[in-house]
Amino acid sequence: MERACEASPRPPLRVVAIIPARYAATRLPGKPLLDLCGRPMIQHVYDRVRQTPGVAQVIVATADQQIAAVVAGFGGEVWLTRADHPSGTDRVAEVAAAIDADLIVNVQGDEPLIAPETIAAAIAPAQADPLLPLVTTCERLDPVDAANPNIVKVVCNAQHQALYFSRALIPYPRQPAQAQALWRKHTGLYVYRRETLLHLTHLPPAPLELAEGLEQLRALTYGIPIHVVESTHPSIGVDTPADAERVRRYLAHRETTPPHGAGTSSMRPPSADRTSQSSGAP
Repeated sequence: MERACEASPRPPLRVVAIIPARYAATRLPGKPLLDLCGRPMIQHVYDRVRQTPGVAQVIVATADQQIAAVVAGFGGEVWLTRADHPSGTDRVAEVAAAIDADLIVNVQGDEPLIAPETIAAAIAPAQADPLLPLVTTCERLDPVDAANPNIVKVVCNAQHQALYFSRALIPYPRQPAQAQALWRKHTGLYVYRRETLLHLTHLPPAPLELAEGLEQLRALTYGIPIHVVESTHPSIGVDTPADAERVRRYLAHRETTPPHGAGTSSMRPPSADRTSQSSGAP
């Protein structure tokens, strides 16, 4: 009797993380090089991405020699890109087009507290489902940030696909308790299939994208679904000096507090008033 053919397991996908970074940030120039407890911010991001299981390569993508020199100095891999990219996504796509990868992880260069667990959680569904073109992350929205247009919100369907992203509060709190339970903040980490990223960056900007100033709306406009993973590890993005001070306080507390010390409490990263890295040119 002929033995039935067994399906061979799929080979593991090659995952490459690319961190876009630029020196000339509008609100906080030079922020990738800000000193955060003895290390530049870009090194904090790089080290956390390197701790993520399954990431084969980590690259900083920048057009700035200052950033490139610092990354090379701490032993990181850096690629110099063109200086005329309109967004961090375009900068990431330039590098992605030249490398061997199945999945591209876009980690913002101003997220020094990004948790490796969050990155891994975003990669997992893309590895498991070959039909998922794009994955991003969210976390619960602090009600104090509800009216802040710099905090980008997202709503999803029952299959964890994004329905819409907005700077406005969604869903509208007609029934406050029910609405608040659904409020989520978009945290701006992306996992793309390489071909999806290259296709997306060749599409023209969409009307919704231009209206809200949110480039992820380009994907939704052109019918590219976005799977959303909720993170349980809140982070702090750095856009202002106040954000940087919050991060410094958190890092200093973590370094001076025993992990299981009697009478101590864990310090949750405080919320910050900042723009989700969904548009602009990191």
